[in-house]
Formats: sequence, structure tokens, C-alpha cells
Amino acid sequence: MATKSISVWVKAEPFSYGTIPVAPHPRLNSTNIRKIVIYSKNKGSAGFPRLSYSMWQHIACNKLHLSEDLAWMYFHTCQFFTENPSPIECIEKDEMFALCKDQHEKNKLVAHESVNLYKFVIFLSMQQLYRMSLRTSLVAGDEWPSTSSSATTCDLDGRSTPRGGTTKSLDDHSHQLFVQNNIGELTDLISDEDSKMSGVGLASATKHLSLEAIEALGFVLIGRVENSSSLHSLHDLALLQVVQQQTGYQKATRSFPTRQFTMWLKECLIQNPFNVSACIASGTRLSWPFIGEDQKSEQSHKRGKIATNAHLVPKDHIKGNKMIIMSQVSKQTIARSSGTLEMSTVKIHRSHHSYLYLLSPLRSVTIEKCRNTTLILGPVEATVHVSGCENVTIIAPCRNLMISGSTLCTLYLLTPHRPLLLSGNDTIMLAPYHTFYASLEEHMVKAGISTAPNLWDQPLCIGPDHRDDQPVWQILPESEFYPFSVPFEMQGSTKAIPGSLPSYYQKELNKRQKQIDTWQHMVKDAGLSREQRKEFQTLVESRFHIWLSETGHKRELDSLVVPLQPVIEKR
Repeated sequence: MATKSISVWVKAEPFSYGTIPVAPHPRLNSTNIRKIVIYSKNKGSAGFPRLSYSMWQHIACNKLHLSEDLAWMYFHTCQFFTENPSPIECIEKDEMFALCKDQHEKNKLVAHESVNLYKFVIFLSMQQLYRMSLRTSLVAGDEWPSTSSSATTCDLDGRSTPRGGTTKSLDDHSHQLFVQNNIGELTDLISDEDSKMSGVGLASATKHLSLEAIEALGFVLIGRVENSSSLHSLHDLALLQVVQQQTGYQKATRSFPTRQFTMWLKECLIQNPFNVSACIASGTRLSWPFIGEDQKSEQSHKRGKIATNAHLVPKDHIKGNKMIIMSQVSKQTIARSSGTLEMSTVKIHRSHHSYLYLLSPLRSVTIEKCRNTTLILGPVEATVHVSGCENVTIIAPCRNLMISGSTLCTLYLLTPHRPLLLSGNDTIMLAPYHTFYASLEEHMVKAGISTAPNLWDQPLCIGPDHRDDQPVWQILPESEFYPFSVPFEMQGSTKAIPGSLPSYYQKELNKRQKQIDTWQHMVKDAGLSREQRKEFQTLVESRFHIWLSETGHKRELDSLVVPLQPVIEKR
């Protein structure tokens, strides 16, 4: 039996934001992933221990018949989550891509990119989480993970709901089950053969895991020693003296027998103590003020729930673990910029008819089952994941964005990577990032987001329901483009939208400004008397209030009629 003093769990972030929630390409299966390892090792330094992009591009495009765009998407996504680059490194790399004059120069640049081979094949294996099994569906009545794997799961609002009613992006339990059920395949994938012991009938017994392979498994696994709050890598835990007998560590070869290590690992697996369910059960309720909320409005509708586990997460493991959950925020305006919010993973669930200003650098954001809501996000270091939303506006600088099962959504983006439009979308509007607040540029540096390149208008459509003759997306027409104003005073030096707007949008804005100037001059030169000016002003204000009511902006303005300064704070 494995010692009870070690606990290991599945990291939430690689599965929630590293896996693409559509069925992977048919050729990207377990058999071919295993062949990638063999092929890459046989190609020398270009394939192992680090797989060059040139080698992966050859395998993906020529052997697996993936598109070049899909091959690059998998590669740079894995590279970001496994290499954990610093913000400055991200900005420098993005700026190098922005300076490329043509595709040829970009190809030369990406040819020098590489990723750890073992981590990459683990990453590719993780994509199998969304592969549909027809056989399993017929037998169990659902694709894995099905309702039979666990009767209920905890929804973001704390209710128990059938597992089929939640998305896998939020279902940390299914991530644990995936690893638990497939850990043997994963360890076998990155194992080496011991030629000294190999022979007839000994194939499985002679496989071993090198320290480099254990370090690669640490991409998805982490843990701690009992009664300790400090987290440790899988590599460090496996080398502890108290567990070496259970893991089978062999000092002479600096390796572990694959079978023995896998059995130890399965016995140590527990539920992630920093997942959604744990945050709901053990987190702290946040009493963020709802702008414009008075006693009457508070009684007229249910107040949303906001919780965090920030007090539970070790300071050196904030990324991907510190979480803020916002559930059922309805008919409210929330504005926040705080130390608690900074670099957290934010889960926004079932927000209706609300305006959410989260003006801090963030790690990742999930927006699920929201309706008629506007979200203004600070720079997002990793990924914004939108799922099952309707009539939602998202304004965000972010490294990656993916959206699925959503309709009538408008995305104002500043992103160095192509937005991923997955299955189930309809009427998605794309537009460039069009707002700013005083601390924005400082926050962008912290999150590693540059102003260029900005690929907001070059989505990558993935999934079987995309057709060239019936696109689910379009570019926002110039006539509907208006800059967005963040109505809060903050400390900082940003005084304009970062970067520059596309020329056709800027031309439309200039045209409107010219019309306003012409109108103001016309009123000034009309020679109206004092009484006429007063009557004219009353008429204009009346028409303006009618327009506010007709467009729904009146409620938005009414919710801001409070002192704003206390809402934005650095705590």
C-alpha cells in the first residue's frame, strides 16, 4: 500500500483551458499519439527531448492530415501552459510576430519554436476527454463521462445537479476520472524500454519512467505532504525518501518501474482541493458592493453569490488555483479592481441583465450560461472561455478566447491568437477592443498582453457544424461601432485605447465627430434667444431620455448613480 502521507491531484487549469471542448480530429487518437513519440525519438534532436515545431508541423499536416492552423493552435496552446513563460517573454514574442512582414518570415520564426515532447503528447492525449465513443453511448446512454460515473455534481450556485447538466470545462471531477482511468496509458506513453531486461514475455515489466518523464507528468499533477500547506511538484514528491519503496525508485538508473509507479500514483489521487466544489464548500463569501443597490432593489430580486478560495491558496501557486466564483448575479452592476481579483481564475455563472467590470489583470475567465450581460475584463493572461451564453457582450484583452454553444454574442477583442469558434454557435459578432481605463497599460504588462498582433478578426472555426456558405460569425459593421467608456476614476496613465483601431472604424468615428462639431456650430450660430435655448435644451434632453429608455441604457446609467471612488480599490 502507498503511504497515506502523500496526496496528489489533477490540476484544473490544463483541462479547463488547455483542452479544446470539441471532438478531436479522428486521426488524433491514442494509437497515432503513441506513434508520434516513436517517430520523434527516431529523428534525433529535432524530435526529442524537445519537439520542434517544424517536426510537429510535418507530422500533423503530412501524416495526420491536420490543417496547419489546427497544428499551430495545439502547439502554441501546449507551449503556453507547459512552459509558463513570463509576461515579458510573452510580450517580446508577440512583438516579434507583429514585426514579420509576410507569412514567410512568420514561418521562419515559428520554425525555431519547440516544446517538451513528453508534455506535448500528454497534452494531445488530454484532448481525448471530448472524443465521442459510439459504443459507450449505446451501452451507457451517454458519452463518457456520463451520468453513470457519478450521479450528481455541484453546480456553481451550490445546487446538486445531474452531471449531464454541467459543462466539462467546469467539471473538475470528470478531469480526475479521466486521469484515473487513463493514467496507465499516459505513463506507458512516456515510458522507456530497458534493453538489458527486455525479452519474451517481459515487455510490460521492463518499461520504466525517467525523471524527465515524471517531470512531464507534473504538467497535469501536483500534490503535497500530509499536514503541510505547501505544494510540491510530482517530481519532488516521487523522490521523497518516505515513498521511494512504494514508487520503486532505482538510484542506479534514476528511474521508476512504470507499473509500480502507476499503481502508487492511482492510490495517491484525491480530489483537487482548489476546484469549484471546494471553493463553494470552503471558500470565503465576498461582500462586493452592487453599484446602485438600495434596500428596495435588493428585496425585489435575489442577490448574486460571490466566493473565493484566495485565503487557501499558497502564494507561490496562485496561477490556476486562486479562484473567484460569481453566480446568479442578476440585474446588477459590479465594478472591482483589487488584490483579491488580481491574477485569479474567475468563473462567472448564470449572470443575467448585468454589467460586470472586473478591472484587474486576470489569469483565466469562464463565462457560462449568461444572458443579456456586458462584461468588461482586465487583461487576461491565459484564456477566456465562453459557453452556453446568449446576447452577451465581452470586452477583453486576452491571450486566447474560445466560445461554444452561444448565440447573439459580441466580442471586442485584443488578442495575439485567433479566436476559437467551436460548435453550437450562431450570430457571433467580432470587433476590435474599444475601451480603456487608467491602469490598463500597467495591467497589460502584468498579464503579458501586447497591442500587436491583434487577430480579433481572424477566427479559427473548429467543429463539424461550420460551413463556408453559412458562417456563424461576422465583423461588426462600422455603423454599429462605438467606443465604450469605463465610468470609473482610477490611478494610472492610460488615456486612450491601446494600439490603433482599424482604419475603417476610425474613419467612421471621425465622420461622426465631424457631424457633432457641425451640429454644435449650427446651434451656436442660430442666434437663439435665452428662452429659445432653454426650450431647445429641454427638447433635446427629453428626446435623449426617450432614447435611453428605448435602448435599455437607462437602467445601466441608473445603476451608476452612486459615488464611484470606493468601488475601485487596491486591496
